[in-house]
Amino acid sequence: MKILGIVPARYNSTRFPGKPLADINGKSMIQRVFEQCSLSKKLSKVLIATDDERIANHVREFGGQLMMTSPQHLSGTDRCAEIISNDKENEWDAVINIQGDEPYIHPDQIDLLCSVFDNKNTSIATLVKKITSPDELFNHNNVKVILNKRGEAIYFSRSPIPYNRNFPEQEWLKYSSYYKHIGIYGYRTGVLMEIAALPKTNLEITESLEQLRWIENGYTIHAEVTSLESIAIDTPEDLLKVKAGV
Repeated sequence: MKILGIVPARYNSTRFPGKPLADINGKSMIQRVFEQCSLSKKLSKVLIATDDERIANHVREFGGQLMMTSPQHLSGTDRCAEIISNDKENEWDAVINIQGDEPYIHPDQIDLLCSVFDNKNTSIATLVKKITSPDELFNHNNVKVILNKRGEAIYFSRSPIPYNRNFPEQEWLKYSSYYKHIGIYGYRTGVLMEIAALPKTNLEITESLEQLRWIENGYTIHAEVTSLESIAIDTPEDLLKVKAGV
């Protein structure tokens, strides 16, 4: 199976402009993400997808591979779809969309997601991690997921779900299992093109989560459980914390 890893990277982040080029102890964020992805045993190739020449020039400097994409894209999924639409050889079975702001993503997480596509019935896949602290559970920056008995995601929310009406909030983790979404996606290439063409839905707009568009339109998202933590850098303050801890 040929699987393409794509790392979408844009310069004009609202909360952290220039984030992909931010220095983390001697290397840029985007270089660290690329190097971690390159350690994967299951990705056939890794590409940086960007619309900014500053990022593109930097990627060329450290020897990474890249493709320029439209500045009009609203999501990494759309950027991935553009790359596949321009692939005249149609050589990829699946695409893994890796967040460009997780400089220490573990290659084993990428390989775990790739392995889900050994099942021919998998069309979209992602990773989740069990929540172990109230801070994680009630932090609206952490997207929560409900799974069915087949390991499929049936809803994502920034709110703690399910709502446990029988116990006080500080005891919810004792009586229910809660999962946090790890924002890495895999798609079969045909499905990627389909979901990128879908119009936004009410749930997506309400929660600001694109994966709800796919669920609303009847697509199944397989969720594999990982025990590995993933650290996303959304703000300059997040960067300072990561640099201090490395």
